[in-house]
Amino acid sequence: MKNKIAVGLLTALTLLFVVLALWSALAFILADSWIAKIIGICVVGIVLFGVWSLVRELRFGMNTEKLARILHTEGLLPEDNLPRTRGRIDRDAADKEFEVYRAETESDPQNWRSWYRLGLAYDAAGDRKRARAALRDAITMYQQH
Repeated sequence: MKNKIAVGLLTALTLLFVVLALWSALAFILADSWIAKIIGICVVGIVLFGVWSLVRELRFGMNTEKLARILHTEGLLPEDNLPRTRGRIDRDAADKEFEVYRAETESDPQNWRSWYRLGLAYDAAGDRKRARAALRDAITMYQQH
C-alpha cells in the first residue's frame, strides 16, 4: 500500500510539473523571439516524452501487479525465501534458483507464467534489465491469450 501511495504522489507531482512546464512553454512560444519559440517547442517535446514514459511505467506496473495476483491466486507465485546478508539477497542462492526458472522457461517458452517467474529470478539475481524484459514478455504473452 505504501508503494501505491508513493506512486500516486509522484504521479501527481509529475502532472503538476507537466502543467507548469506547458504553461512556461506557451509563454516561450508566444514570445517574439524565434529562439524563445524554439525553446518552447523543445519544452513541449520533453514534456510529451515525460508523459509517455510515465504512462508506460504505470502500465508496466499495473500489468505486472495483475499477473502477480493471478499467480498468487493459482498458488504459482514463487516465495521470497532466499537468504539475505545485511538485507541483500545472497547472489549464489539467487543464481541457483535462477537456473530452475531458466530451465522451466526453456522447456515451455510460450507460457507467460514461466516468463514472469524468470523475470522475478533475474531481479533476485540483480539483473534488472533482463528482469524487465522477461516481465514484458510475460505481459505480452498474457495479453495475446
